[in-house]
Amino acid sequence: MNPIQRAGTTPRYSDSTTHNGVVYCVEVPPDEAAAVAEQTRAMLASLETLLEQAGSGKERLLMATLYLTDMADYDVINAVWDAWVPAGTAPSRACVQVVRLAKPGWRVEIAVQAALRD
Repeated sequence: MNPIQRAGTTPRYSDSTTHNGVVYCVEVPPDEAAAVAEQTRAMLASLETLLEQAGSGKERLLMATLYLTDMADYDVINAVWDAWVPAGTAPSRACVQVVRLAKPGWRVEIAVQAALRD
């Protein structure tokens, strides 16, 4: 039986959860006051660190779901995303608008699944 591994576990969430060769992560912006491009850059930098710590990487993404509070931010977020994802490794992806995220200043949140390195 494959064990479930968790990292950065609190009573409410884990920074990452790994099972059957897949790591699951959710990341949010560290700064509510930042512009959406900076929120996205900072969030993706933190996500990249989480993936590396779990034994994966952004080039191993399988699926990503981005949650936006305003679809007017879509092009800005995509520009940051496109610069971050290595060429030829784009995962399946969904991008949805939500009424609000957990903190009032958050404009984007991401949930991903990525394959572990062999």
